[in-house]
Amino acid sequence: MSTAVRWAAFGCVLAPVVLVVYGASAGGVMWVAPVLAAVTGICRLLLRRAERGAAGARAR
Repeated sequence: MSTAVRWAAFGCVLAPVVLVVYGASAGGVMWVAPVLAAVTGICRLLLRRAERGAAGARAR
């Protein structure tokens, strides 16, 4: 597991906790972790695609 993925997982856990500590309702922040995980996954896929494209352009 890469360092970026570990930090992303940490953020997905930490963000809802911080929101609850600062007064948001627990029910109101239940969507935060799944949304952050989805955004992280999409960004990771896009980054991989961009890296493959750059590697292919260098090989040509």
